[in-house]
Amino acid sequence: MLGISVDSVEENRAFAEKFDYPFRLLSDPTREVSLAYGAVASADDQYAARYTYVLGADGTIEQAIDTADPGGQAAALLESF
Repeated sequence: MLGISVDSVEENRAFAEKFDYPFRLLSDPTREVSLAYGAVASADDQYAARYTYVLGADGTIEQAIDTADPGGQAAALLESF
């Protein structure tokens, strides 16, 4: 599992250390990946929407769960199975 944020590498590092983030956290300050996955509408968006993506063995998106509640993402994922 991994996370991706539009914040800088330094901001992500500080966040991960402060909250003992358990996953690798990638940085997407240009929003290239966030645009491709629909987490931002434009490269000018300051914040990205929170999504959980479930990828299949072949790398395709099998599910996209949109939630503003980070704690609710796991519950929403479990409900879908």
